[in-house]
Amino acid sequence: MQNLTQTSPFLKACRREKADHTPIWLMRQAGRYMPEYRAIRAKHTMLEVIGTPELAAEVTLQPINAFSPDAAIIFSDILPPLIGMGLNLEFAKGEGPVIHNPIGSAADIAQLRTPTAEENMQPTLEAIKLVTAELTPRGIPLIGFSGAPFTLASYAIEGGGSKNYAKTKALMVSDPAAWNELLDKLVTVQVDYLRKQAAAGASALQLFDSWAGLALGWEDYRRYVAPHNKRLFEEVKTTGVPLINFSMGTAVYLDEVAACGGDVIGLDWRIPLDWGWQKVGYDRAVQGNLDPTILLTEWPIVQAHADDVLRRADGRPGHIFNLGHGIFPNVSPDIVQRLIAYVQEKTTNDE
Repeated sequence: MQNLTQTSPFLKACRREKADHTPIWLMRQAGRYMPEYRAIRAKHTMLEVIGTPELAAEVTLQPINAFSPDAAIIFSDILPPLIGMGLNLEFAKGEGPVIHNPIGSAADIAQLRTPTAEENMQPTLEAIKLVTAELTPRGIPLIGFSGAPFTLASYAIEGGGSKNYAKTKALMVSDPAAWNELLDKLVTVQVDYLRKQAAAGASALQLFDSWAGLALGWEDYRRYVAPHNKRLFEEVKTTGVPLINFSMGTAVYLDEVAACGGDVIGLDWRIPLDWGWQKVGYDRAVQGNLDPTILLTEWPIVQAHADDVLRRADGRPGHIFNLGHGIFPNVSPDIVQRLIAYVQEKTTNDE
């Protein structure tokens, strides 16, 4: 059974091996655009779904059973590991994630715990076991994930999302020692969590650095973020599974991002895929990068943009088709189904 998963188009692409079609999965493919998911969320909060292995597994499998993408991603969020570290997280209706006791000083950072994944995220580890028991016989890989240190730090300091990351950057540059202690703790927690996800059955792992590129210039990224990301990738390499390094808004220093590690470099929608792959280097696989807003349009437009992404990939082994960020909640499930089938069929026919 394991060999069936290892020879899947997704894992072949991660290894830059020729697959029988370009694999496709979509970030946030399990979520609010699906009626089946909304039915569950009408009865349970976000944290209840994440904290109940059977529910998290059910949600993970919903898009697999509906649309047949080439990989699943475990249903969770990047922020729950912060709870065990001592932060009070709530997913507030209409507001998104809110941390009620944000970090404001070096003293707050010193108080943060570094619990193991078994203490902190056991329901997600159990959900991974449930999902892989279902998917491995079908040859479908499961992706585990975590948040990157900067992105998690920004949520922890700002107390939620931010437009300018002012508090985060002020602490970063005014107290580098406290900043390094914070990111060291975050890396410690995320490394253990990622390793345990692989041990539970995840076939690949993705790091989400959603905000670093939107907040930081080149030099600040190199000085305050890259060393921690490098440590994380280096320590997670021991799992032996492919690692996906996804960031947003980092086009200017994409080579610096790639240098931190990862077998696959995720490209957001802001750059042409061929340009991004050249900058990353052809010794890496790439993932992306259809603009997610395109899925809100009519099918002929979606098809034309998908064709453009595939044209830029040029049939080179190592391309995983994905969006440049997550699916919007008001996307039609029919569009998702058509896109996945189209990419799979078109690239099979092009062999």
